[in-house]
Parts: sequence; structure tokens; C-alpha cells
Amino acid sequence: MSNATSQHRVFLFLQGPHGPFFSRLAAMLRKTGATAWRVGFNAGDRAFWFDRTSYIPFQDPPERWQETFRDIVHQKSVTDIVLYGDVRGIHATAVDEARRMDLRIHVFEEGYMRPYWVTYERGGSNGHSKLMTMSIERMRHALELSDMEAPLPPAHWGDMRQHMFYGALYHWFVMFRNGQYRNFRPHRSLSVGQEFRLYLNKLVRIPVTWAQRFLATQRIRLGGFPYHLALMQLEHDSSFQKHSPFNTMSEFAEMVISGFANGAPGHHHLVFKAHPLEDGRGNIRKSIRELARKYKVADRVHYVRGGKLARLLDDARTAVTVNSTAGQQALWRGIPIKVFGDAVYAKPEFVSHQSLAAFFSTPSRPDMHAYKDYRRYLLETSQIAGGFYSARGRRQLLRQVVDMMLAPDDPYDALRRGTAAPRQQLRVVH
Repeated sequence: MSNATSQHRVFLFLQGPHGPFFSRLAAMLRKTGATAWRVGFNAGDRAFWFDRTSYIPFQDPPERWQETFRDIVHQKSVTDIVLYGDVRGIHATAVDEARRMDLRIHVFEEGYMRPYWVTYERGGSNGHSKLMTMSIERMRHALELSDMEAPLPPAHWGDMRQHMFYGALYHWFVMFRNGQYRNFRPHRSLSVGQEFRLYLNKLVRIPVTWAQRFLATQRIRLGGFPYHLALMQLEHDSSFQKHSPFNTMSEFAEMVISGFANGAPGHHHLVFKAHPLEDGRGNIRKSIRELARKYKVADRVHYVRGGKLARLLDDARTAVTVNSTAGQQALWRGIPIKVFGDAVYAKPEFVSHQSLAAFFSTPSRPDMHAYKDYRRYLLETSQIAGGFYSARGRRQLLRQVVDMMLAPDDPYDALRRGTAAPRQQLRVVH
């Protein structure tokens, strides 16, 4: 792989997080002397890329994407590709081709340690991350070169409202301004119109959702019973679809409720905590209600819509999830956790390998010394302070990430080799 200077680096951006982050990132890369291009697949992509002279529309059928990608790389002398997530079809194809062409692959994702961090890796993320095959002992060895104190985790999500706003706006453009992209196919099962209506409905229903969440949370907090927390995910999310053994969240819910009914003491309760962006497309609330009746635990099963996780975690006995990044908030509190999918934090030192019934009965506790080393390792490498959606979060993120992208080593190798730049310390503002 070439160690080209920034003046000879050519970055090709594919699809990014909703909003202007990729455009702002490209503008800063250009200030270093690099070149930045963007391939857009729909009107939403185009709307958030502000430099029209560097925008390349892809308007052909998806079957032509592989050939088009290769052509763009050769025509523009591309050295690096930049994308958000690596499993949607167009990204998976590009990553495969980029590896064959020896390009650098920069992958952004939501933070493994949300909310005030984002993830930056090279080559792959989530189930494709280098973390999947990395032992705690190897991390500890790399940390010998660092003396950074890991900051405390924030207690709330940060820019969730902006996330919903940009999601709704993006889908509006795709729904009403997509005439030039008639061959575009969304990577999710719902149509663009359905996605837009779900985003809009969620925004409109914020007051109602807040009231329902408040009442459900109060019933749990004032109930005086021990409870276990099931951390829900978005059924259409790539981490769930590509890195888990389930096809639907209802399958996961049934397994959890069955294990709870068979193993948990009779005075314990089970709380399903919905993802903050849950939009009701799968009617998981109804499924949980029916399953609780089926397993005769209806009076001990609760459902909480979105909102802050910290308050529920503070009193939880255990947590169970497919592979939600929220599992790290449970681990930080020393809460026993069981994971069923591929997760970067599913290390044997701090994730239970008991049967589900045994876990609900007498859960094994995580090795907190190992987890604190793991957490510190992430904050020294792939976790960057900031966010994609709020202006403040983007400013914080851009202060660090451009230098990391231009560095010869990826975040993990940079720490191991002693070439990592000083990290920005996070100042949490509530």
C-alpha cells in the first residue's frame, strides 16, 4: 500500500451518516492538500454534499456498480475509500474491490461506546473489526505505551433529535427529489416513502412517546422488584442483520422471555428497553405482550420506549442483548451481561457463557479489571470524541479524525507501534 502524502491522497466517499458530516470531513481533507470525491446513489446523498464539482452521481442499475466503482478508482487515481458501515450491498462490493486494488478503507460507525464517541476503523467494523480477533492480553500489551486516564461515560445520548431530523430530511429528498436516480434501491426492506413516514411519525409523536416512557419507567423504579434488562436493537440495523443468529427481534424476545420464565426467581421482573430510534415498524411491543402471556409471565414483563438507558441500568440485576453497543454501558457498571451475536466486546473475560436460564438464576459477574483495560484500549484507538449529527459533535470529531485518516497506521497499529497521536480528552457537558 502506498504511503502517499496528503497532496497525493485521493479520497472517494460513498454513503455516510445522514447529514453534513461527510461533506465537512471532505472539506477539511482538501485543506491538507488531498482530493475528495463523492459517489451519490440518490437525492439524499446529493443534498448533503455541498461541493457539486466533486460529486459523481451513480444512476445505473445496481448490477453495474462493481464495474463503475473500478472505473472511478482508475479515472480519479483513488487511494482511499471512506464509508459509513461496511455491510450494505454497495459498500460490501466496494470494500471487496478496494482490498483487491490495495486501497485504504476508512470505515465510520456509531460509537462502540456511545453516545459521545464515534467509531473510526480501517478495513471493517462491528463483526468485521480487528477487535473481533484481538485478545485482552494483546490490548494490555499495547497499553503499556499509554498512560491516558479513561473518561467516565456520559449518561445521555446527546444528538438524538438531530439524528431523527436529518434522517427525516434525507428520506424526504429521496422520496420527492429522486427523479434522476430511478434505479436506486434502498438497502433496507421498506420503501423510501415508508421510511420517511416512519421518521416523520416518530418526530410528531415525541410528546406522546415521552409520556409513555415516563410512566413505564416510574412503574419500574417505584415497583421495588429486582429486574433484568433486555437491550433491544433496530431489526433493520446492519449489526443485527449481519452479525446475529436472529432474523427478527421477536425471535430474540421469545428466547429471552422463555429463558426468564424457566430460570428467574418468581419475584424478579424483565424489562425490554427499546432502541431510541425504534419506530414501530415491527410492532415489537405487541409481540412482547403476546409472548409474555404465552410463557405465563405477563405480570412480570415490561416494555420501555427509547429514552435514556442509564436510569434503568443503575438498578438492573443483569443485561441481555444480541450485540447492542449499549452492552458496554452495562459492563461499565459491573452488570452481568449475556450476548448472542457477534460483538466487539464479547470477550470471555466479561461476557457470560451460561445458559440463559442459569444466567437469569445465578449470573456470573464480569471481570472488571479486564473490562476497564478493554475500555481504555478502545478510547486510545478507535473511539473518537464527538458525533455525526450535531454541529458541536461534528466540530469535536473533526479536531481528531482527519489526522488519524492521514496517518500511515490504523488506530490499533498506531498504539502498538507507538505512533499514535495524543488523544483529545472528552469533556462531558450535561
